Amino acid sequence: MRIVDVFCGCGGLSLGLQNAGFKIVASFDHWDKAVDVYNENFDHTCFLHDLSEREETVKLIKPFVPDMIVGGPPCQDFSSAGKRDITLGRADLTYDYAYLVNEIRPKWFIMENVDRIKASHILHEIIQDFQDSGYGLTSVILDASYCNTPQARKRFFLIGELGGRHNSLLPYLQCKLASKPMTVKDYLGDSLELEHYYRHPRNYSRRGIFSINEPSPTIRGVNRPLPPRYVLNSCDGDGIDLTKVRPLTTVERSYIQTFPDNFVFKGTKTNLEQMIGNAVPVNLATFVGEAIQAYLKDKANNNLIPFPNQEFQLCESALKHKSEFIEVKSPKVGQLEFF
Repeated sequence: MRIVDVFCGCGGLSLGLQNAGFKIVASFDHWDKAVDVYNENFDHTCFLHDLSEREETVKLIKPFVPDMIVGGPPCQDFSSAGKRDITLGRADLTYDYAYLVNEIRPKWFIMENVDRIKASHILHEIIQDFQDSGYGLTSVILDASYCNTPQARKRFFLIGELGGRHNSLLPYLQCKLASKPMTVKDYLGDSLELEHYYRHPRNYSRRGIFSINEPSPTIRGVNRPLPPRYVLNSCDGDGIDLTKVRPLTTVERSYIQTFPDNFVFKGTKTNLEQMIGNAVPVNLATFVGEAIQAYLKDKANNNLIPFPNQEFQLCESALKHKSEFIEVKSPKVGQLEFF
């Protein structure tokens, strides 16, 4: 299956889908520093291009004849780490992504974003557009720590299959989930040579010290040293020796995002921290890709796992291992909550 990745950043989604057996034929992003890093690590080309230029984008991508278009439009206007103001303009790129998909009409698409996008009217509008174009949709919020990633990072995925049935991928995603979250130590062992590390909080009333015996908090685009006068608060836990605490390095943070150690990062520390924090964790992307591959195999063998509700369901919370599906009524679109 031929894939084009848009808003690709440094390539977390591309690498994860490639690891799941898909072929990436081209990628596009508007940040030159991320494009440079991407092109250091892949055989196909990443093009520097402003994806808000709709008509030009369609012209550039059509010749690649993609079977799937994937991408994570910039999420800062939806994110808890951003200003959460969709009037700032970056959220409009979500409309641009939907326009691209509906114009080219690939067999599949994957859109990734922060889980807070589910409350946006933009998401509801593009869902209707995708349905009008004939896509069967699956929406899911995944906690990366249950998807072979040592990080409690929740991300929303909207997956479309042209002519497919709504919600058809949910059982394939659910059956792959781990029964417990992956910790930093599960993934990296003792290679970090520490027990606790510092992740700069948004304010000092919040937790700043974390253990390797739990999933990492979300890797953000900000990485600061431990303040010399930092005082442990009740969120940090007891018995922590601050003289043995440090922030994770840029490379270590890329490992938490499950980039391999041979992935080449070149650029300033500030730029690298930003692109690593913005990336889709590689293993999370692989998790989604492998679920699609399993679905395609079963579909080819006329042996699909059934899902009882064929009305599109918008997820409300993170999918859990062996969860139960509970329908919540909505005037516009069905909603699905997982417990």
